[in-house]
Amino acid sequence: MAEGRPGAGGQLASRARAGLATMAGATLVLYAIEFVNIATLGLLTRTFGIRPRDVGSLPDILTSPLVHDSTSWAHLVANTLPLFVFGFLAFLAGLRQFLTAVGVSWLASGIGVWLFGGSVLGYPSITVGASGVIFGLFGFLLIRGFFNRSWWQILLALVLFAAYGGVLLGVLPIVGRGISWQAHIFGLAGGIIAAVVLRPRDRVA
Repeated sequence: MAEGRPGAGGQLASRARAGLATMAGATLVLYAIEFVNIATLGLLTRTFGIRPRDVGSLPDILTSPLVHDSTSWAHLVANTLPLFVFGFLAFLAGLRQFLTAVGVSWLASGIGVWLFGGSVLGYPSITVGASGVIFGLFGFLLIRGFFNRSWWQILLALVLFAAYGGVLLGVLPIVGRGISWQAHIFGLAGGIIAAVVLRPRDRVA
């Protein structure tokens, strides 16, 4: 007798395990990179951070979210929990949705920083950190429930907004020097775009 396909509960449990493993692995990688960056006095920041409008820094769009401030662990520590939580919740929707949300947020944030980053006062800047991806995942989770017409996803979005809605202030230029609001706002836009691209299409009989 052939075995049936796993039910929704089993599929969700499988995704939860995979999501936990994925985010735990990603966190370990980020901390290993930060250890090297601090030990080398910021070599990775200087090598792989985004330098706005520098053509030679275009490849750094792909690497900058992996690197964090080399002067202390505070930058990475602050990003760890929201990245883990948002990444895990996005993974519950499936690997394709997770990779799309992360990928579009990653690229949108990096391109936005490369085009519009830096201070209007002319301060030299190198942008690193996963906050753009975090904002992207946040935006993705906030609006996907409305596209899916899923009450529990809408409820989750409301809980996320209540718990983390304050981070949206990070998209404002007034957040201060040393914080890339460009990474935040373009990452958020990337997450929303991912949710739009992945929205369910009405089936025609």
